[in-house]
Amino acid sequence: MKITTTRAAVRAFALLASAAAPYAAYADDIAAPAANPDQEDILVTAQRRTQTIENAPASKASVDAATIATTINARNVEDTLKYLPSLVVRKRHIGDSQAPLATRTSGLGASARSLIYADGALLSALIGNNNTSASPRWNLVSTEEIARIDVLYGPFSAAYAGNSIGAVVNITTRLPDQFEGTLVAGTTIQQYDLYDTHRTLPSYQLGGTIGDRFGPLAVFASVDHVDSSGQPIGFATATRPTATSTTGTPTTGGFNDLNRTGGAIRVLGATGFEHQVQDRFKIKAALDLSSALRLTYVGSLFLNTTDSTVESYLTNPAAGTPVYAGRVNNDGRAYTLAASTFSGSIYRTEQRQWSHNLSLNGTSSRVDWQVIGTLYDVDKDQQRVSNTALPAGQTGGAGFLTDLAGTGWKTLDAKGAWRSDAAATHTVSFGAHADWYALNSNRYNTADWVSGPKGTLNLQGSGKTRTLALWAQDAWRILPPLTLTLGGRYEWWRAYGGVNFSQSPAIGPVNQPTLSSAKFSPKAALAYAIYDHLTARLSFGQAWRFPTVGELYQIVTTPVASVPNPTLRPERARSLELALEQHDSHGSVRVSLFNEVVKDALISQTGPLAVTPVQVGTYVQNVDETRARGVELYVVRKNVVPRVDLSGSVTYADAITTKNAILPAAIGKLLPSVPHWKASAVATWRPVDTVALTAAARYASRNYGTLDNSDVIGNTYQGFYKYFVVDLRAQIRAAEHMEFGIGVDNVNNAKYFLFHPFPQRSFAADVRLTF
Repeated sequence: MKITTTRAAVRAFALLASAAAPYAAYADDIAAPAANPDQEDILVTAQRRTQTIENAPASKASVDAATIATTINARNVEDTLKYLPSLVVRKRHIGDSQAPLATRTSGLGASARSLIYADGALLSALIGNNNTSASPRWNLVSTEEIARIDVLYGPFSAAYAGNSIGAVVNITTRLPDQFEGTLVAGTTIQQYDLYDTHRTLPSYQLGGTIGDRFGPLAVFASVDHVDSSGQPIGFATATRPTATSTTGTPTTGGFNDLNRTGGAIRVLGATGFEHQVQDRFKIKAALDLSSALRLTYVGSLFLNTTDSTVESYLTNPAAGTPVYAGRVNNDGRAYTLAASTFSGSIYRTEQRQWSHNLSLNGTSSRVDWQVIGTLYDVDKDQQRVSNTALPAGQTGGAGFLTDLAGTGWKTLDAKGAWRSDAAATHTVSFGAHADWYALNSNRYNTADWVSGPKGTLNLQGSGKTRTLALWAQDAWRILPPLTLTLGGRYEWWRAYGGVNFSQSPAIGPVNQPTLSSAKFSPKAALAYAIYDHLTARLSFGQAWRFPTVGELYQIVTTPVASVPNPTLRPERARSLELALEQHDSHGSVRVSLFNEVVKDALISQTGPLAVTPVQVGTYVQNVDETRARGVELYVVRKNVVPRVDLSGSVTYADAITTKNAILPAAIGKLLPSVPHWKASAVATWRPVDTVALTAAARYASRNYGTLDNSDVIGNTYQGFYKYFVVDLRAQIRAAEHMEFGIGVDNVNNAKYFLFHPFPQRSFAADVRLTF
C-alpha cells in the first residue's frame, strides 16, 4: 500500500488547473469582493462587532464564501477548513457524522480542545472528548449558507472557555439585504481499490437557499439533501497463526498483512460500507428593533439515516458462497471467526437533532453588547446493530439497540464591550457564561435488531455537567503603536448524576460521585505595530479544560474493555505565542512561534481497570504532563503575477509526553495524531474573468495513534500514516446566474490510513444557479 501518482490524470487536469489561487484564508481585514456590496457591509459590521466583544489577541485565519466556491470541492461544511493552517478534519467520507478537528497542538482524539460555533450556536459536542460520538455537529450547516469562517488559534481570549486550547472556529451564515435565492446540485464519484474491494462509490447533493428583507425583518432559509456511499471504514482481520493446519471449513480469499504493532494478520474482508441519506433544514430571521438593536433567531433540523454493510473476502469453494463466521481454514491456517467479526458492522442509525439559537445584539458609539442562548437537542439517535452470524444476521436476529435520546446541551452568554473614548484607548470587554451538558446513553438487548423492541438493559452511561463563568479583559492602547491586553476568566464547574451499568462484565448499577472545581485562567498579550502594516504580538493564556460527561461516565465494553473514570481532574494548559504579521493590499504573511504545556492532560491510554478481578483496558486518564512547541508560517498573496493568487502554510510541531508515571514508555514520544509536519498550498489562476483554475495540496508527516508510539506500522487498518494529497478544481461562470464546478480530490490517488482508510481518487462536479 504505497502512495502512488497517476501522471496521466494529473497531466489531463493540468490543462485546466495549472496554478494559483488564494484559497480562502484571507486575513481578517482582507475579504474578497462580494456581488452585493450592501449585503457585504452588513456582514462585515456584524463580524467586527462580535470581534470587538471577544477582543481575541490571537493569530487568525479566515475563508469566505467566494473563496470556498472558487477553490474547494466542498460537499460538507468541514471541507471548507481543509487548507487552513494546521487544521485537519478527519472526514472519512461525504456525510460522515464522526469528523473531529485536530489543531497544531492537539490530535484527532481531542475533540473537546476546540470550539466550533455557527452564528453563535455551539457545534462542538462537549459531551465527550473523542472522534466518535463527541465529534462536532458540522451537519447543522450547509456549505451554501456560509458567508465566512474565522479561526482563532490558542486560548488567548478570556471570552472563551478552556476548550479553546486548540482553536475556535466561528462560522457566520448569510443574511440577505434584498431578495435572493440559489439552487445547487453536485455529485462526487470515488473509485476505491484496496485488497479485494473494487467499487465505484457515488454521492449526490441537492440544496437551495432563499432570503429576503421586509423592512426591518430579514429572513434566510436553506435546505440540503445528501445521498452518500462511502468506502469501507474498517476491515475484518484475524491474528495469523504461525503453524499450518488442515482443520476447519476450506476457504479461499484473504490477504496477509501486518497490524499497526507489526503483528502478522490475515485480512478477511471489508466492513462499514456506510450509505447515508441526510436532510438539513435551517431558518435564520433577524428583526431590527431599532438602528442599534437586533433580535436574531436561528433554527436547524438535521435528519440522518445510515445503513452499514460488509464484504467478506472468504469464499467456500464447494458452495460458492461467502463465509462470515465459524471455524475456517484459509491459506493453510485455521481461524475461528466469531459472529461479531462481520455482524458487528451491520447496523442502521437513525438521527433527528435540533438546534436553536436566540440572540439580542445592541450597539452604540461606545458600547456593543449581546445576550445569546443556544439549545442542542438529540431528539432521536438510535443505532441497531446485529449480533447474529451472517448471512442470517443481515436481515434479522439478536442484536443491540443503543439509544442516545435526551443527550444534548444548553448555553447562555451575556457579554459586552466598552470603549473609553473615540480612539479606544481602553476597550474593556466582559461577560458571563453558563452551560449544561447531559449524556444519556443506553444500550439494550433486542431479539430482532432490525425492528424489535428494547429488551433488557445491557449497558448504561449517563450524567451531567454544569459550568458557570465570569470573564473580563482590557485592551489598553498605551501608545499608538503599543497595545497591552490583560484579562481573566473564573469558572465554577460541577459534574453530577453519573450512573453506570454493564451486563457483561458485570458492573453496577453504580451512582458515581459528584465532582466540583473552581479555576481562574489569566490572559495577557502585548502587541507592537512596528509600522502600519507590520505587527509583533506576544500572547499568553492559561486555560482549564474540565472533564466532559463522556470522559467521566460513558462506558464501553468492546472492542477493548473500558470503564468510566469518574475521578478525573481538569487539565491545565499554559500557552505562549510570539507572532509577527505583515499585511498589505496583496495579502498577508504571518510567522508564529508557539509553546504549550499541559498538566494532567486528559488522554486515553492503557492501564489497570478499577474492577475485580484486575483487567487491563484503555480509558481516559490524567497524563502528568505534555508539551508542544513549534513554528507556523502562513502566507496569502493575491496577484503574485497577474491573475495568479497563492496561499499556503507550513507547521512544524514537536508535541511530546514529558511526564507519565503510568506509562513511562510514552515519555519523549509524539502525542497521538500530532505529526511533526503539516503543510498546505493553494494556487488559483484566472485566465479570464469567468474562469478560475485551482490546484491545492495537503501534507502531513508520520502520525501515531498511541502515546508510546508503539504502532510502528502506519499504513494499515488502525494505523496512522503520512499523506500527500493533491486536489484540483475549475470554476466556470457560464452566465450571469449560472456557475459550474468540476474537480478531482486526491488526484494522485494516495492510499493512506488515519485509523480508518481514507477516500481515494474522487471526481466532483456541481452546478449553481442564482436568482
